[in-house]
Amino acid sequence: MAKKGKVIFNEERCKGCELCIDACPKKIIKLDDKINTQGYHPAKVDEMDKCIGCAMCARVCPDVVIEVFEEEN
Repeated sequence: MAKKGKVIFNEERCKGCELCIDACPKKIIKLDDKINTQGYHPAKVDEMDKCIGCAMCARVCPDVVIEVFEEEN
C-alpha cells in the first residue's frame, strides 16, 4: 500500500518563507492568496491527495508551523 500524507499548517504563524515549497518533492505546496494577521501569505498544500507524508516540509520550517500525518491507503 502506498503512503498518503496529510499536512496541516498553522496559517497564523506562517511567514511565507517558501522553504517548504522548495523542499516538497511532489511540488504541491504553494503560498495562499489570503493574508494572515501578520501580513504574510501562508503556505498551503494545493493537492493533498498527492502528498506522500515525507515531512520534508516540516523538517525545513524554521517556525515549526507544519504538522504531517501519515495514513495508509
